[in-house]
Amino acid sequence: MRPPIGHFDLAIPAPDALDELTRPVADAVRHWSGSVPADQIVYVDTDPQWADTAVFVEHYGQELLEQSANCVVVAGKRGGETTLAACLVLSTSRVDVNGVVRRQLGARKASFASMDIATGETGMEYGGITPIGLPEGWPVLVDSAVVDLPYVLVGSGRRRGKLLVPGKAFAELPGAVVLEGLGV
Repeated sequence: MRPPIGHFDLAIPAPDALDELTRPVADAVRHWSGSVPADQIVYVDTDPQWADTAVFVEHYGQELLEQSANCVVVAGKRGGETTLAACLVLSTSRVDVNGVVRRQLGARKASFASMDIATGETGMEYGGITPIGLPEGWPVLVDSAVVDLPYVLVGSGRRRGKLLVPGKAFAELPGAVVLEGLGV
C-alpha cells in the first residue's frame, strides 16, 4: 500500500503488522475502538540507523518534519504520590513539563521519567514509545496541534518501525486529554 505521508518501502495496515509491534501496542490495535477504523493506522518499516530526525526526514520525506510527533513519559509528584503520564507533541516543539503538564496532573513537581521507568512501565523500547497501548489509567496529554493533522508519524513501540495515525484518533485514546499549549 502507499503510505498517506512520507516515502516508505513497506507500509501495511497496523492490524496486519501485529508481529512487528510490542505486545501492548499490538493488543491496543487488536482491540481498537473509536471513530477511526484500525486499518487506517499504518505500520511503516524504518531503519533505526536513520532515527535521528535530520537524517530521518532526509531519507523518508522532508514533509515528515511537520507531521511527526514525539511521545514522552512524565512523572508528576505531589506528596508521596507519583503519577505517570504520556505527552504527545509535534516533533518541532517541546513538552511544557513545568507549566501545562504540572498543572494538568495537579503535581507540585513534574519531570521526564527515567528511561528505566518509561520502558519498564510501558513495555516499549526507548525511542519508540507511542501513546497507543499505554498502561490502563494513564493520562495521555495530547497537544491540540497533533489532533488537527490528517496523519501523524509516531513510534510503534519499537525503535524499528513507525505508525502513521490520523491525528483525530489520539483524542479518542483511553485517558486522552487534548490541551492547547502542551507543546511549546
